[in-house]
Amino acid sequence: MKKKVLVSWVGNTDIDMIESPDAFGPLESVMNAGSFDIVYALTSNPKSDMGSYFALLSKKHKSTVNPVFTTLIDPTHYGDISKAMGTLISDITKTHTNIDITMQVSSGTPSMTAVSILVGKKFGFKFLQSTRENGVIEPELPFDVAADFHSSKDNKTKLSSLFIGEAPDTAAFSDIITQSPEMETLKQKAAIISKRDVPVLITGETGTGKELFAKAIHNTSQRAGKPLLILNCGAIPKDLIDTTLFGHVKGAFTGAIHANDGYFTQADGGTLFLDEFGELPLDAQVRLLRVLQQGILTPVGATKEQKVDVRIITATNNDLGKEVAEGRFREDLFYRVAIGVLHLPPLRQRSGDVTHLAKALLEQINEEAKDEQEYKHKKFSVSAINFMDQQSWAGNVRELQATILRATLWQAGDLLTEEDLSQSIIHSHKTNTNIMDRDVSQGIDINQLTVEFRQHYVVQAMKLCNGNKTKAAKLLSMENYQTLDNWIKKYDIN
Repeated sequence: MKKKVLVSWVGNTDIDMIESPDAFGPLESVMNAGSFDIVYALTSNPKSDMGSYFALLSKKHKSTVNPVFTTLIDPTHYGDISKAMGTLISDITKTHTNIDITMQVSSGTPSMTAVSILVGKKFGFKFLQSTRENGVIEPELPFDVAADFHSSKDNKTKLSSLFIGEAPDTAAFSDIITQSPEMETLKQKAAIISKRDVPVLITGETGTGKELFAKAIHNTSQRAGKPLLILNCGAIPKDLIDTTLFGHVKGAFTGAIHANDGYFTQADGGTLFLDEFGELPLDAQVRLLRVLQQGILTPVGATKEQKVDVRIITATNNDLGKEVAEGRFREDLFYRVAIGVLHLPPLRQRSGDVTHLAKALLEQINEEAKDEQEYKHKKFSVSAINFMDQQSWAGNVRELQATILRATLWQAGDLLTEEDLSQSIIHSHKTNTNIMDRDVSQGIDINQLTVEFRQHYVVQAMKLCNGNKTKAAKLLSMENYQTLDNWIKKYDIN
């Protein structure tokens, strides 16, 4: 009879939940479901830190647990991860002859998952993953990673692109730097949307990358060789909206000494990206809707209609659903543009992305400044990395990038410290941000304030406890982690 062998990385969630009596980490969940004879558990943590974990894991389960200690430059380094995994698989196949190998792909960093999938596909191993929603399942991997990887002519296929399921990935999509599973899913959805000639609505806070997604969608669409025009709707004076969008003829108004093509005409055959779309006034929304429905516009002052073929991508940080409900945005226009909908999460909700993005942004800054006299190639100290990871980054990626750039300007040396970054953050002073200082005379939504209060402290507790709900619940004086879990679901906390 073949022995059942499980290969898995050990992630922080596994370590945090090993002592929990009422919940299991991904590795334990898969071990419970699979009844494996042997478990090979890889970790880059020191032996001195992992002894108690492996001892308790062996005590709780009948499987023979073999710890595999490996050294990584960092837990996202594909080269070291691949080398460690390759060495382990080689050792296993030399030691055992009659075995079935299963890869557990829920634990560890996304880079570890990517390599596990690549290796598992190459050798035909089985896969299991554990999710809170569906329990232990065999994930659907509808692509042949090994074949795609080895068929690459220059053998430079990126593991990160393999991990997201080989979604169409041009340079524009590869510019969207992330390790967040949610963002990777959004990239896949955006790639799918790009191939369908439908309107797109991108929502999200300022600085989350809405314009970058819009460009990526255009660059991978059938309109890629045609114009991509970008217009900030919030920056158009109200009396110039029509001529800006639809153009005008000579003599249409005082000062119109020449005819002018509007953005729709200039973008004919291509894509028009309307940023801050929610700022358009209602009367302009009526005229825009007609163009989108019929593909026909009339320039200001003209009597003859003209046809246009333009794909619309819109973006806003407003809640358009709420705007519709309160009568500030037309419902028919909303449903016209909200076909391919993408909601980009704020940076504070993108697990692991602050550090990943910061390193990539710093490398970009180093590259751009390398020819400047006296500039020294910069790197982050450990305290700087920890400091950035603890910030809320209200301005998201844009604020993170600006802060790092400022820090490189003032630091003459080669090491950016926590102090350098702290001094480079510009703190905005928003009125009435304190939940206890709202102006009641202007009316307040006390139910919404309660939600904000709970969201704020749940996020803080989860961050301090590295996602361990049992520990976070104790910090919040909750009786058990189930109460915290209910709050997370009820208030849509990521």
